[in-house]
Amino acid sequence: MGSPWKGFVEFTLPASPPTAFVSADLSSTSPVGLSLSPYGRSMSFDPGMLHNNGHTAYANGTGPGIRETGVVEKLLTSYGFIQCSERQARLFFHCSQYNGNLQELKIGDDVEFEVSSDRRTGKPIAVKLLKIKPEVLPEERISGQVVSAIPVHLDGKSAPGQVPTGSVCYERNGEVFYLTYTPDDVEGNIHLDTGDKVSFYMDTNKHTGAVSARNIQLVKKKQMRCQGVVCATKEAFGFIERADVVKEIFFHYSEFKGDLEALQAGDDVEFTIKDRNGKEVATDVRLLPQGTVIFEDISIEQFEGTVVKVIPKVPTKNQNDPLPGRISARIGFSDKELPFGEKDTKSKVTLLEGDHIQFNISTDRRDKLERATNIDILPDTFDFTKETREMGVIAAIRDGFGFIKCVDRDARMFFHFSEVLEESQLHISDEVEFTVVPDMLSAQRNHAVRIKKLPKGTVSFHTQSEQRFVGVVEKELASAAKNASPNKNKEKDVEEGVIAYEDCGVKLTVNYHGKDLEGGCHPQVGDKVEFSINEVKRTGQQSAVSIRVLNRNASNAKRLQGFVATLKDNFGFIETANHDQEIFFHYSEMCGDLENLELGDTVEYTLSKGKGNKVSAEKVTKVAAVNGIGEDVSVTVMSGKVIRPLRSVDPSQTEYQGLIETTEEGGTKGQNYPFGIMGMANKADCLQKGELVKFQVCTVAQTGQKMACNVVPQRRAMVECVKDQFGFITYEVGESKKLFFHVKEVQDGLELQTGDEVEFSVVLNQRTGKCSACNVRRVSEGPKPVVTPRPDRLVNRLKSITLDDASAPRLVIVRQPRGPDNSKGFSVERKTRQPGVID
Repeated sequence: MGSPWKGFVEFTLPASPPTAFVSADLSSTSPVGLSLSPYGRSMSFDPGMLHNNGHTAYANGTGPGIRETGVVEKLLTSYGFIQCSERQARLFFHCSQYNGNLQELKIGDDVEFEVSSDRRTGKPIAVKLLKIKPEVLPEERISGQVVSAIPVHLDGKSAPGQVPTGSVCYERNGEVFYLTYTPDDVEGNIHLDTGDKVSFYMDTNKHTGAVSARNIQLVKKKQMRCQGVVCATKEAFGFIERADVVKEIFFHYSEFKGDLEALQAGDDVEFTIKDRNGKEVATDVRLLPQGTVIFEDISIEQFEGTVVKVIPKVPTKNQNDPLPGRISARIGFSDKELPFGEKDTKSKVTLLEGDHIQFNISTDRRDKLERATNIDILPDTFDFTKETREMGVIAAIRDGFGFIKCVDRDARMFFHFSEVLEESQLHISDEVEFTVVPDMLSAQRNHAVRIKKLPKGTVSFHTQSEQRFVGVVEKELASAAKNASPNKNKEKDVEEGVIAYEDCGVKLTVNYHGKDLEGGCHPQVGDKVEFSINEVKRTGQQSAVSIRVLNRNASNAKRLQGFVATLKDNFGFIETANHDQEIFFHYSEMCGDLENLELGDTVEYTLSKGKGNKVSAEKVTKVAAVNGIGEDVSVTVMSGKVIRPLRSVDPSQTEYQGLIETTEEGGTKGQNYPFGIMGMANKADCLQKGELVKFQVCTVAQTGQKMACNVVPQRRAMVECVKDQFGFITYEVGESKKLFFHVKEVQDGLELQTGDEVEFSVVLNQRTGKCSACNVRRVSEGPKPVVTPRPDRLVNRLKSITLDDASAPRLVIVRQPRGPDNSKGFSVERKTRQPGVID
C-alpha cells in the first residue's frame, strides 16, 4: 500500500490564532515534518526537512522518494533488513536512518520508509524509517472445529523449509470458511485431533494477505471410537478387551447396536468410551468385520527352546499372572526367558519341564510385551525329559476319551483325546506309548498323557518260548454252560484245559485256551500235543500256545467228519460224511471262531445223546477241507428237474436229501439222483422244487451210492421293475410271485431295465427264511420303450407361437418358493427376455 503523503499538503486554518499544536487526520501517518508557514494561514510538509546523511533522497536519483511500508525481518546492532509489503524485495537499512527510540524497534514491526540508493554500491536501501503503530481493532474468539489435524509424526517437525499445517473451519451466515494453522498456533502444547471443538483468533499475513488461525484453544475433545474384542458375555452385560491399552471395559447389552443373539465372545467391535459414576464404560457398541482388531504381531521366524516352568493344571488362589508358563531360548546372541499362557500351545497336550519345543514370538502392540506362542512339542523331546514312558494298546474309545490296556499295569488307563501328540485319529487295538501322571483332582487316580502312536507289532504283552514242548492233555476244554444260548458275536466263557509235560526231568502242568489251538483241532484227555509256552509280562503267568495234536488217544470216543449244511441264530446242522443225514449242533459246542464258519465247511464232531435220546454233535471243530463227495465224477453233464429240495429249504419234509429227476429231449421221465449240500456248486444257492438244473453224477466212496454233484440251476426270468437301489424279478419262490434283488448283485455293473432277461442264483437267508437273487447276469435286453411323438397339432401350435404373442401360454407363479433362510420369493427380479438379446 502506497504512502498517503504528497509533496505538499495545504489546508485553511480558522481565523482565530491557534491555541494548540495543529494536527491533521492523515490516517495513521506520523505528524513528523509538519510546520507552520510564515503566513500563519497554512501548513505544509517538506520531505527535505529530514537529513539524508549522505544519501540521495530520491529513488534512483530521479526525484523525491516514494514512501513504502514493510516489516523488519532482521535486526542487528547497527543495521537490519526490511521485507517490503507491496513487492518482493528485501532492503538494507542502517540504524541511523530510524527516527525514534531504537530500543523499541523489534523484528516483525511495521515500518514506513523511502527507497534510496547507496552511493558506493548503487544498491537500493531504505532510509527515513518510521515505525507504524498498527491499528488495534477489537478481537473476538471464533468457535470452530478441526477438520484436518496435523499428523502426529509431523507434529512439531517437518522437512527443511516446510511447516506442517492443519486446518479448522467456522461458520458465518450459513457459509463455512476454512483456515490453516501450524503447531505454534496451538496454545498449551497439545495435539489436536480431527473433530475437536476449538476457539481461535483470525490472523492476516502481511506479506501474502493469507488469513490463518492463531491462539487456538481446545474447547472439547471429540469422542474417539475405540476398538476391541468381546472377551466375556454374561446375562445382561459383557466385557471388551481394548485394542489401545491392556485393559477390559464393561458394556451393557442395551448399548449394543445390532443382533444381540449373534454377539459372542471373540467378535471384533468398536465403541465409544463414556464416564458413568466415575467408571469408564463402552457405549454405542457395533460389530466390525472379523479380523479387524489385531492385538499382536507374530514373528514369521520360528524358534526352539526348553520349557522351564509349566502352567499349573489347578491354579492357586494367589495366581494372578495370566502368563504363568516360562520358556528359555537363545534368540540372536542372548538367552531369553519368555512367558506363555494356556492359549499359546498348538494342542492341549500336557507340557512337562525340560520339553524341547518350537514356537513363534508374539509382540503385543499395546505394551510391546513379548511372549511365546504357537508352541509345539518336537519329536525328540523325550530325549530331554526324565519321564518314564509306558506302552499299551487302545482297549476302548468313547466320545472324547478312551482306555488303554497297559503292558505293565493291571488296570486300564484313562486318557483324553486332547493328549494325542499326532493329529491322526486313534482306533481300537492301536499300539501307543504314553506317560502316566496322577490326576490333579484325585490323587488316587492316574491317567495317560502325551500319547504317541506306535507301529504295529511294537507292543507285546507276552513273551513266547522258542522251544517246543510235548505233553499230554490232562483236562480238556469244556463250555461253562452248554444249555445256554450265547450270542454268536460274544466270546464263550470257556474253562481252561490242562496239559502235563516234563522239562529237565521236572513234571509240570500248564493251562491252555481254545484260542491257542492250531487248525481248530480240539484235543481230548490223553491226546499227545506239541506246544510253546507263553508268559504274561505283567503277571508272569504262563499258558500253552500254538497247540498241535500229535496223536489221538485210542480210548477216546470216535471223531466223525461232516459238512456244515445249515446255520441258524444259535444252532445249525451238519451233513454226515455219507451225505444222507443231518446232525443238530448247538453253537456252544463249537470250538473255534463262529464268525469264520460257513456253509460247506468241513468239521469234526463227536456224537452224543441228549434228552429223549436225541442225537446231536458236540465238540465241533473246523478242520481242513476234504473232497466233498467222491473222486469218481462222470464227465457227462446232465439236465434235470428238482422234484424235492433239501430239508433246509422245505423243513416240513422228513428226508434230508434233495432229489433231481433227469429229463430227456422228449420230456419223458428219467432216473432220479439224490443230492446234499456238498453236491451244490454254490452252497448258498436255494434250489426250489420244479427248478431246472444241470449236474454231474458221482459215486460216494463209503457207500457206493450215486449222487448228483456240481448242481447248477438254470434260471431265466424277466425283470419286472427296477427302483433306486433294488428291483424285482418275475420268479416264483414259495408263496411269492416275484424275487427281490439288489443292484450290487448285478454283474458287470450294468443298469437293468424292465423287460430284460436275466440269469441268477437264489439264496436263502438262514436267519429270516426269505429268498433273494444274487449273481444276476443279463442275458438279453428287453424291448426299448418307444417315445410317443408329439401330436401334429401341438407341433404346429409351438411353431406359430412367438415371444411377443400375448395370447401364447405363459407360466404364472401361484406360490412363491421358500429359501433356505425361510425367506420367500426370488432375490433377483425377473425381467422379460428380449428375443435375440443375451444378458
